[in-house]
Amino acid sequence: MKDYTLPETERLCFRPHILADLDAFCAMEADPDFRKYVGGRPRPREEAEARFMKNLDHVSDGLSIWATVYKPENKYIGHCGVYPNFNAEGQPIPGEAALGLYFDKAYWGRGLATEAGRAFVQYGFKLFNLDKIVTTIRVGHDASVRVITKIGLQLVWTEHGQWCDFFHFAIDRDGFEQISNVFNASIL
Repeated sequence: MKDYTLPETERLCFRPHILADLDAFCAMEADPDFRKYVGGRPRPREEAEARFMKNLDHVSDGLSIWATVYKPENKYIGHCGVYPNFNAEGQPIPGEAALGLYFDKAYWGRGLATEAGRAFVQYGFKLFNLDKIVTTIRVGHDASVRVITKIGLQLVWTEHGQWCDFFHFAIDRDGFEQISNVFNASIL
């Protein structure tokens, strides 16, 4: 496994998930407001626990979803990271990762998603030499669209599904290099 150091920002630190995070994780997954744009329905406790257990074991050379801790309160408030992106056949796309930013709704509107997003975009390009970082946002999730565009990802295409539509955003290495002066996260 590659030696890596997780990013850290002024207000956030990231670490592997631990069992002590389980209740907070499950509470987020059961919240209809949290799940509205990521899955559409609250996740029952049993499903949330199964999902959480995957987070305990799943680290792909540092590309993963990490527990997110709000440093002023030393409290687990979500999960964020860059993780392998897969093609339609389920194979990892070389040089490409997906960005995920998930926060407890009590912490929405504080700029934390922008802070975490900048940290993980920098982490992906600088530490892992990625070629591209992508993310998908359900149409209507305007707050997430604002965050993603603030950190430099651009709308690439809109997917029109049977039940809902999705925006697909991306930033490539050249795009990152052009805006990297706005990234002030430290990778300690």
